[in-house]
Parts: sequence; structure tokens; C-alpha cells
Amino acid sequence: MSDRGTSDEPRNPTTSELQDAIVVLDDDECWDLLRHADVARLAIAINGKPDIFPINFVVDDHTIVFRSAPGTKLAAAVLLHDVALEIDGYEPLQRTAWSVVLKGRANQIEGMFDVYDAQDLPLCPWVAVPKPDFVRITPSEVTGRRFHIIDDIVPDASLGWKPVEAAPDAVVPEPGVE
Repeated sequence: MSDRGTSDEPRNPTTSELQDAIVVLDDDECWDLLRHADVARLAIAINGKPDIFPINFVVDDHTIVFRSAPGTKLAAAVLLHDVALEIDGYEPLQRTAWSVVLKGRANQIEGMFDVYDAQDLPLCPWVAVPKPDFVRITPSEVTGRRFHIIDDIVPDASLGWKPVEAAPDAVVPEPGVE
């Protein structure tokens, strides 16, 4: 406590402040963010234990398609079916961060013409390992939220924020330097 009887600890935000700080994204906003994302995290559970894999993907007619090699990711997606996919990002100029979560059923694309269609998608593996299999996630739920970054925080490298190219004179302090 300071001499004036006020606490130096941060106060809890009011309900109104929380409502202003977190915005639920509508379906169109979620799909727009998904269409522009480069990488996502695919969450699966194997034998009751969670696992997460980074994947590159493409949106195809309100589904998600990714490539895979034989292994844990493909087996879980094909055998267990229920998966979650998450993307996130930030917009430094707007002082916002966002997250989109898609939950659904994953199935290996197997029909000859379906595989041909998948091969025509703009989807190339990032790793120099053959990934001959295609998996499609059909969503049952897509949700997203946008968060206002509190005004007291200076966006810097400790938050993963890089200097804003749109403002070349912007000074971004190093972590821990005031």
C-alpha cells in the first residue's frame, strides 16, 4: 500500500471493461482469418493423452485440408476423427490479439477424384519429407475471439511483437529496458 491508502497492485477489471476487451468473432471473421493463416496447431488425443502438431493447411469450401505422412498425426486423424485446430495472431497497430478454434471430424481423403482435387489445392509440404496423404477436417464448431491488449503494456519483444514496419520511427524497447 502507498501512503495514500491505495494498493499498488493491479485492480480487477470491471464486467464492462472485460466485455470491451474481448470480442467474439462471427463465423465470417473466423473463416477470413483461417483463409489468411499460414500455420495452425492440430490438437489430437491418443490413448487419453493430448498432442499438438504444427501444420500448414488450406481452406477448401469451409473445410480444412492438410497433408500428412504415415504416423501419429495421420493415424489419430483417421482412426480417432475428433480433432481441434487453432490459429492465432496479433495486430500491433490496433493493439489486439486474436484466436480462432475449429473443432471437427478428420478423415483421410481417399477417393480417386477427391485425391486429384486435393492435389490441385495450393498446399505444399514445408518439410522435405514425402507427405502423400491428404486429410480433411469437417468442422462442427468454429469460434474466435479478439482481445484488446491492455494499455499499460508496451508491446515489445518479450510479447513476441516485432517493430511495426508501418511506422519506421516507432521505438520498441527491448524486454526489461525502460
